[in-house]
Amino acid sequence: MEPVKPKSAEEVFNDFKGRRAALIKALTTDVNKFFELCDPEKDNLCLYGLPNEVWEVNLPVEEVPPELPEPALGINFARDGMKQKDWLSLVAVHSDSWLLSVAFYFGARFGFGKSERKKLFQLINELPTVFEIVTGAVKNPKNQAEVQKNGSRSKSSGKMSRSSESLPKGLKLTPPNDENGSEEEEDDDTQGATLCGACGDNYSDDEFWICCDICERWFHGKCVKITPAKAENIKQYKCPSCATKRARLQV
Repeated sequence: MEPVKPKSAEEVFNDFKGRRAALIKALTTDVNKFFELCDPEKDNLCLYGLPNEVWEVNLPVEEVPPELPEPALGINFARDGMKQKDWLSLVAVHSDSWLLSVAFYFGARFGFGKSERKKLFQLINELPTVFEIVTGAVKNPKNQAEVQKNGSRSKSSGKMSRSSESLPKGLKLTPPNDENGSEEEEDDDTQGATLCGACGDNYSDDEFWICCDICERWFHGKCVKITPAKAENIKQYKCPSCATKRARLQV
């Protein structure tokens, strides 16, 4: 048997990020497709996130023990027995648990020492959990206050532009960053950072962003398939999750 090649905390973290991004897509931007695949009439189903940011709903592997820790079994059985948002939150919690178990399984398999395990956890802990993204628990009060102070947030659409520049609607202002601040202040800024409601990644000033007028969460345009040109013609933008909720209320 070929010996396992040692891998670094960064490589395991990259695997974690790919799987995490896939799970967030399933529970946010692809929620309609995910909901349909979780048919309660089917056998025990699991939600898998793959390192290439692709998700799938599938039966558990038959191999015992499995090569990797398995996600929660039977997520489909509770689909119609509770409110959709509660069910998605439940799946999100189990997804967070699975992501951690896979990451630290790799850590154990690759012989990580105390310092490597600590580094891996710190890298993971910098990102909001899947549960926080799905439930909208991640807030950005500092950025919101800055926007309101500058009067740069559009009252009609919730999309943003600078008064001194002609920028497309939805383009986010650069969050304030004090490079000379203390480590504690940097932690506070991290907690108040703007995060995409779909993929959970931080704000980047070279990307197009758009804000949902219903839940007031921000999204990468590419994550919700909205271009600057499309944003110009949207009077009220609803993210995929809020659009789904409205559609269900109207049925």
